[in-house]
Amino acid sequence: MDRRSVLMSGLAAAVVGSTLVMAGCNRQQAAAPKQKTTVNLGMVLEPPGLDPTAGAASAIGEITLYNVYETLTKIGQDGSVQPLLAQSWQASADQKVWTFKLRTDAKFHNGEPFNAETVKFAFERAAAEGSTNKDKTRFQGLERIETPDATTVVLHSRTPNPDLPFLLGLATAVIVEPKSVATNATQPVGTGPFVFDNWQKGAAVTLKKWEGYREASKIAMTQATFRFISDAAAQAAALLSGDLDVFIRVQVARSLDQFRNDQRFNVQIGASSAKTIVALNNAKAPLNDVRVRQALAYAIDRSAVIAGAADGLGVPIGSYYVPGMPGYIDLTSVHAHNLDKARALLKEAGVQNLTLTMKLPPPPYARQGGEVIAAQLAKIGVTVRLENVEWAQWLSQVYGKSDYDMTMISHVEPYDLGNFAKADYYWNYKSDKFNALYARINATADAQERNALLGEAQKMVAEEAVGLYLYQPQWVTVHSKQLQGVWQHMPVFVNDLASMRWS
Repeated sequence: MDRRSVLMSGLAAAVVGSTLVMAGCNRQQAAAPKQKTTVNLGMVLEPPGLDPTAGAASAIGEITLYNVYETLTKIGQDGSVQPLLAQSWQASADQKVWTFKLRTDAKFHNGEPFNAETVKFAFERAAAEGSTNKDKTRFQGLERIETPDATTVVLHSRTPNPDLPFLLGLATAVIVEPKSVATNATQPVGTGPFVFDNWQKGAAVTLKKWEGYREASKIAMTQATFRFISDAAAQAAALLSGDLDVFIRVQVARSLDQFRNDQRFNVQIGASSAKTIVALNNAKAPLNDVRVRQALAYAIDRSAVIAGAADGLGVPIGSYYVPGMPGYIDLTSVHAHNLDKARALLKEAGVQNLTLTMKLPPPPYARQGGEVIAAQLAKIGVTVRLENVEWAQWLSQVYGKSDYDMTMISHVEPYDLGNFAKADYYWNYKSDKFNALYARINATADAQERNALLGEAQKMVAEEAVGLYLYQPQWVTVHSKQLQGVWQHMPVFVNDLASMRWS
């Protein structure tokens, strides 16, 4: 079974579950009902901007990926990698040289051509010293980029990269138009089927169908409006009132029966590649002591967290990796719930009367989960002060400045074990041993050997309790029964408007 098939099968395994009126010549012809062509979507968080190459928030890609911007490849809801701006690709035997053949009928919203030079520009910009792309190191792993002609791009990687086609379908790999990069955060320009229309800050972003798109005739929706609603009760009310047609990753697990019993709706529960964790600031005393971090890990009862934070919709994880990913191993037995061991480790570390602050972003899983975590840590004598912060504050303070002790967050991007090798990442985890191991992973082309090394990496960050690994979320989507093409599974965070249409 190849790596893509493993991901696809794992995602599947993680799931819980026109009437035509005829009239005579002398009779008035009855008009057929007009087909609906607009869609209103709900989102939990408002993005800080609309350029996924300039910010880490997954909400940016939820609006723009595959809609406004396009990538060389497209990741399907089953985890498969499909052609998009690249029609085909092939790798050298050592998987260091990848050749992509580009489509010839794509262009940018501002009329500029799409070609090999724009791909080269986009990737070199992502790797540049001043780049704010969160996957900057990934692009810096490209030794050089060749463009032998307008429709061919050859990527020379410093190390083997069997996952490159998948990675080039993520939001950080969108192809941007050189003249628009300075204003993409507020006026995004891409090659996708939708163009930016307007942004009502604090309320909604609206996109409109681009009639200049190469396959415009296949796009059913003429307009899509993304509304930002973080409160769970308000999310449910917006769906029930008809103000929203679909809410992907909606926080209504406690009232699912209400929607399941309402004939207007479909309810889907899908798999994800996300990891919900309590991130720890490894540079801050006493969290810089591995014994203290391990004590906190022993104090956590994952089943109770899943019940309280995710309303039961989650799969326990013991490391920063989820079932279905290549090389996954079950490490939930590492630091399995054991209050006696937790107390003993704190005593060994000489820590007592410990007080930590946990900053919680707006999503209900974080706010609800924070209370569960605080109650569990109280049982080993650790006081947790909960501090609710808005999303922009979380991005600037926690993610941007590492100004925190603990935080609860879902990391949604697949293939991101490399975060532990980033010296300036907000966890402040620094390990020469892990860096060397990750370098070996990147230098290994053989799938079996690579998977074994991935297992070692999972063990290392689990045993060192870099964070408290909680669960793999299972996302709830509620949508109108008449709305077709809504994704059930979420290997990446997107709302693929091109697949949606009304029946």
